[in-house]
Amino acid sequence: MLEKGPKSRTVEIDGHRLTLTRLDKVMYPQTGTTKGDVINFYWQAAPRLIEHAHDRPVTRKRWVDGVGTPDEPGEPFFQKKTGRDTPDWVPRVSIEYVHKTDEHPLVNEPAVLVWLGQTATLEIHTPQWRAYRTGRRHRPDRLVLDLDPGEGVGLAGCAQVGLWAREALAAMGLDAVPVTSGSKGIHICAPLDGSWSWKRASESAHRLARSLESEHAGRVTATMDRAERAGKVFIDWSQNHTNKTTVSPWSLRGRLRPAVAVPRRWEEIEDPQLRQLDHIEALERLREPDPLSEAIGRLKRG
Repeated sequence: MLEKGPKSRTVEIDGHRLTLTRLDKVMYPQTGTTKGDVINFYWQAAPRLIEHAHDRPVTRKRWVDGVGTPDEPGEPFFQKKTGRDTPDWVPRVSIEYVHKTDEHPLVNEPAVLVWLGQTATLEIHTPQWRAYRTGRRHRPDRLVLDLDPGEGVGLAGCAQVGLWAREALAAMGLDAVPVTSGSKGIHICAPLDGSWSWKRASESAHRLARSLESEHAGRVTATMDRAERAGKVFIDWSQNHTNKTTVSPWSLRGRLRPAVAVPRRWEEIEDPQLRQLDHIEALERLREPDPLSEAIGRLKRG
């Protein structure tokens, strides 16, 4: 989309004019990845990301000065509301919370992803449900377990817990797909058919996490207390609460390197050489079917 060289330019996407500035700004110093590279990634990954994020209210995580270095990390901030800088054409939805109503952007078209890249949004977080345009929530359409390695545990430890979680979810009739998070761990995503209530999804995830904690004592914890996580994989079941969000599949991450949350195949999870994938490797996967999309398709076909 953007050739190397110009520091700024104006583009037109689906009838929307966007002014892109400071394209040569380095967002990931360790790799030299620029804002132009970020925008290019989101432009190319748009069909995949939009499929999973469509009609989900977005919470943005922005690094306006880049991710920084280990010695001088960048300062990110979360932004839920659209804000005055949001173009009029960006689709949005107003969601009622307990004490307030927030208007969120919706990633429903490629131009929105280009705009997000321009605003230094690296991470795109969404809930496990989609919204009607009225702001009313659909029932959850996926169950997510966030496998977070504690101190002394690597990605291989998360992979083993992911395989145990797959078996447990299969026993519940759910077809789970692993997503290497682009950070430290793995997300296990299981598409739901729309019949599950919020209570059922949240309580089922909690029971599953507790069951794995009981079966694999010393290697798994379902306890929120960080002091309990050393040497174990924490199964964060709480992301199935209606107000919680998870980084979207195909989103970049604001780590030292431009890694991406990528849906994977289970045989990859079994590979002892499993690792997180960067944005270039993620783009190469666009030539292949998306395992999470395939699981959603199987569910719809019954």
